[in-house]
Amino acid sequence: MDNGTPQWLQQFIDTYQNLAVDNVDNILNIYHTEVTFQDPLHRVDGLSNLLAYFQGLYTNLSSCDFVITHHFAAEDEACIYWHMTFVHAKLNGAKPIKVEGHSHLKGKDDKVIYHRDYLDVGAMLYEHIPLLGAGVRFIKKRASQ
Repeated sequence: MDNGTPQWLQQFIDTYQNLAVDNVDNILNIYHTEVTFQDPLHRVDGLSNLLAYFQGLYTNLSSCDFVITHHFAAEDEACIYWHMTFVHAKLNGAKPIKVEGHSHLKGKDDKVIYHRDYLDVGAMLYEHIPLLGAGVRFIKKRASQ
């Protein structure tokens, strides 16, 4: 563990960097029973609901890997920056998709009680859906000009 990294954060990082389609239940070790999880598409309250949400997500993936690239913490809050690489049979021709994002975390009782992800949903999902993907890429290109 890094000197100064809270135990709850180090456990979170270690768990996510080893999380895979066959060990999703490991999230039970890092999240508080009253956790609130939010990503750009969903909000989930409670540990049992979060586990069900993750199990649903992971059943459609053949692989999903996280690499935590940077983190910092102050008392009971932290931010982590990560790369996620996943393979979904119905997206991108079943080839790997890489997405960068970051998360705001809050700890309580040595567990994560709040987790909010920030990421580009277009890069993760919409750009890899036939027809819709071409439109999203066109809009992103036009907006950046």
